[in-house]
Amino acid sequence: MHDIVIRGGDVVDGTGAGPVRADVAIDADRVTAVGEVPDPGRREIDARGRLVTPGFVDIHTHLDAQLFWDPSATSSCWHGVTTVVLGNCGVTFAPVRPAATRYLAEMMDSVEDIPADSIMAGLPWGWESYGDYLRALDDRPLGLNVGGLVGHSALRYYVMGERSLDESPAEPDDVREMAAVLAEAMDSGALGFSTSRSFLHTVPDGRPLPGTFAEPSELVTLAGVLGERGRGVLEATPRIGERDGAERRNSIAEMAWMEEVSRSCGRPLTFAITQSDRRPGLWSWVMDEVAAARARGADLRPQTSGRGTAILYGLHGRTPYDALPAWTQLRERPSAERRKALADEAFRQVLVDQAENGAELSGPLAPKDPAKLYLLPPGVAHYDVRPENSLAAEAARRGRTPAGAFVDYLLETDGQGLLYYPVLNSDLDAVATMITNPDVVLGLADAGAHVAMTMDAGQTSYVLSHWVRDEKRLDVGRAVYKLTLEGARLFGIADRGVLTPGAFADVNVIDLDALRLLTPELTDDFPLGASRYVQRARGYDYTLVNGQIVVESDELTGERPGRVVTPG
Repeated sequence: MHDIVIRGGDVVDGTGAGPVRADVAIDADRVTAVGEVPDPGRREIDARGRLVTPGFVDIHTHLDAQLFWDPSATSSCWHGVTTVVLGNCGVTFAPVRPAATRYLAEMMDSVEDIPADSIMAGLPWGWESYGDYLRALDDRPLGLNVGGLVGHSALRYYVMGERSLDESPAEPDDVREMAAVLAEAMDSGALGFSTSRSFLHTVPDGRPLPGTFAEPSELVTLAGVLGERGRGVLEATPRIGERDGAERRNSIAEMAWMEEVSRSCGRPLTFAITQSDRRPGLWSWVMDEVAAARARGADLRPQTSGRGTAILYGLHGRTPYDALPAWTQLRERPSAERRKALADEAFRQVLVDQAENGAELSGPLAPKDPAKLYLLPPGVAHYDVRPENSLAAEAARRGRTPAGAFVDYLLETDGQGLLYYPVLNSDLDAVATMITNPDVVLGLADAGAHVAMTMDAGQTSYVLSHWVRDEKRLDVGRAVYKLTLEGARLFGIADRGVLTPGAFADVNVIDLDALRLLTPELTDDFPLGASRYVQRARGYDYTLVNGQIVVESDELTGERPGRVVTPG
């Protein structure tokens, strides 16, 4: 008798193969049979008419702090994710000297918009090395599996202190010490090393992160720590497209150092790339450059998201008009009072008048064009970016200004309607081209980051419902591979992301026809009452982690069988 038998589902095993009708047997934390299973299970799951897939692997999260107060990793757990990778973009909470904990918390807040006060209240700290951080995490009951990268910014600050922010190169002794600290982290189970070169990533005083100006020779030396061990991945947020001229001078330099680093150490390097209206054609140029670099022996893997990376606007969070006095006054009120204020016709008119006559919105991501803000009403989240779903179109239908249409929309949805503003990957044809490119991996969902601004942790559900079921731009075998085994292999996570005898029993049973994302909601459940968006899904009959059911009928069961994963 088996512990669990999942019967008669359409098994998509993660290898890229299409669905096959089969049973899956599970004993303890492992898959023990896939095919016809004659023996019964102590628990039998009827999976007829359902997809049975490996648990999804999210390779780009910032759940480094959240897991200490939210061990289920909501919202990721509601979208079939069973393994997450922390420590992206160069920012981590280790290594750290005791006096620098607040500094790293504020650095994370500055880069990833996770409130520093919540971090300080929610983390137990007490560690210094990255290995100690992983052990502290592993000591906690976790709802899913967790692996981590060592952040360059934390590493550099640990070794160099304030000098780590200088534009001048690190001294040779600094680089040797960083390499030694990185070696300890790798030997203690880190999956690799991450760095940020983006000028958009800064510490609280506005200076670029430690590591932004690191010489390629420093990165080559640090990458050599991975190369010596024959394992580990490098993750980078490069400054592709930043401060570029028509010659793409910075972008060319970024591609050059990434190729040099990957070739020097023989390890894969994955980096962020997205389509941007502000940089036409850049994503396509990067795809061509990657193909050429791979032909020369570099293992470069661009990483993109499966839908638009978007800012959310609504009554209970940010609005497009927050800089204006009446809107600021509205935002400063508790949520329940905002709804009451909106019911006041005179106050609504003040909001509309100020929005139409106020100061010009500024900044590269300012929501200046109502034709690029899309309605996301409560209920099922369709992420409809057709022109007719824009705020501009809604204003025309109502015979109102865009601000007037927004206020009416908030009132009619009882304050639950959102606006969806995709600032990156807004062109879904470009997204489709990238995610069907075999060099590109799916990531950048940013779970745990920008907590009161965005919510993209449900990208796994979007890929299956939109790109597989609705648009048919990805076949289900290929999509599941990109959500599972491809990421697990890239990050050296053994025996996960695949359904085969001997693999860990991380499994999803999914009703693809019924799969839906729900519109994100703002909640105040972070430490000290800080706000964040959460997003639920419908269609996950079961999610298993290490052989235990953690989600049943879209709801958490309370089981926490997750563990820290290390390279294998």
